Amino acid sequence: MRILKYLCKDCIETDLKADSKDEVLRLLAEKSEQVCPGLDGGALLSVLKEREALGSTGIGGGIAIPHGKIAGLEKLSLLLFRSLQGVPFNALDGKPVRIIVLLVAPEDAPALYLRVLARISKLLKETNVIEALLSAEDREAMRDILAKADSGTI
Repeated sequence: MRILKYLCKDCIETDLKADSKDEVLRLLAEKSEQVCPGLDGGALLSVLKEREALGSTGIGGGIAIPHGKIAGLEKLSLLLFRSLQGVPFNALDGKPVRIIVLLVAPEDAPALYLRVLARISKLLKETNVIEALLSAEDREAMRDILAKADSGTI
């Protein structure tokens, strides 16, 4: 499975300006509403906040993977945000997050949802992938890095 088919060019933000986890979640929901057909940003924000209430999706190492399922959504989508300054996110290691990948999936696609979540988690555990994403010059470079990581060439 290649995750890039779920990440559009317009779904990448190279310099997220946010000061808190709540602000990040709000911006993710707003952007998702713009790029995901039929997605209600308010509903997504509620789902993301409910998920965060269970435990932070900040997995450590400067990474957060907020995720949720939405009824009526047409297809699974990924959004990739980079924060150059870092955002407090209550991550497991207590450090700010700099790479945020949102996974939003149709409620009726639990198997695909879990496979993509596992794949993203695996790719973002690679230090060289994170370093490359943090130093990428633009959206296209970030997309290329994920493509290389996904194919095992980085």
